Amino acid sequence: MRFLLAILLLLVPGIRADAHAGPDGAALYKRCAACHLSDGAGVPGAFPPLAGRIDAFAATEQGRAYLVMVISKGLAGRIDVNGATYQGVMPAQAGLTDDNVAELLNFLLAFDNNNVTAAPFEAREVAEIRASNADLDMRSVLSLRPESVAHRESTP
Repeated sequence: MRFLLAILLLLVPGIRADAHAGPDGAALYKRCAACHLSDGAGVPGAFPPLAGRIDAFAATEQGRAYLVMVISKGLAGRIDVNGATYQGVMPAQAGLTDDNVAELLNFLLAFDNNNVTAAPFEAREVAEIRASNADLDMRSVLSLRPESVAHRESTP
C-alpha cells in the first residue's frame, strides 16, 4: 500500500506541472490559422501560404532570425511567394514567450511533412534572436528575409 501511495505522490506533481504547461504549437497556431488557414495553405493574394515553406527559411541562420522576428514584431511590406505578390501587414504576436515561439515554429516545420532538414527551434535560440534584433520594427523585419529563399519563391 505504501508503495502505491509513493507512486501516486510521484505522479501527481508531474500531472500538475503538465496541467500548467503552456500551450503547444498546435494550440498556438490557431491564432495564425485565422489568416493562413488550418492547413497552412493561405489565401492567394491576401495571406501567403506557410505549408511547404518554413524549412527553407529555417535552414539558414538569417532565415531562422527572420521567422522568429516575423512572429515577434510582425511584418509590413511586399513579399512575393510562389509567383503571387502579398502587400500588407502581419501583426506581431504579442505575449508569446520564447518557449511559445519555438513551439509554434516547430509546429510550422511540421507542415513540411517529412521533408524537414532544419534543426528544431529552441527557446534559448529564440531569446538570443529576439535580443539581437530588439531594435527592429515590423517594416525592418523584411530586411532579414534571406534573398536566396525570396528569389526562389518569387518564381512559380
